[in-house]
Amino acid sequence: MDIRSINPQKYNTSLADALKKLDEFKKPEWVDFVKTGTQKQRPSIEPDFWQKRAASIIRQIYIKKIVGVQRLRSRYGGRKDLGMKPPHFKKSGGKIIRLILQQAESAGLIEKAKGKSAGRQLTKKGIDFLEAIAK
Repeated sequence: MDIRSINPQKYNTSLADALKKLDEFKKPEWVDFVKTGTQKQRPSIEPDFWQKRAASIIRQIYIKKIVGVQRLRSRYGGRKDLGMKPPHFKKSGGKIIRLILQQAESAGLIEKAKGKSAGRQLTKKGIDFLEAIAK
């Protein structure tokens, strides 16, 4: 079964549950106190935010093949309310995304892309891991 044909919300939830079982995906202590980007007013209050964001990032890498931090910052960015001025789009913060990518690399799910394109891509182990959850 193809991951693209599954409802993303249901798939990301099941992937996040699978990532909770891996030792590499531990949320840092500071993540409860930081916002995910400048456009946000408060930090995320979800108890398993870290695993859900990691699942979403890994799914994005599966869909787009090669993804860098800047593309993911744009993907998770949003509209910043500037009061009386018109709102503007702002990218999300990069620290959370970089740390999740590093954790996925240490777990062996992704690797740095070789060739012309810079960014990260899934390894064979990562593709098998994602497709096993899709079944």
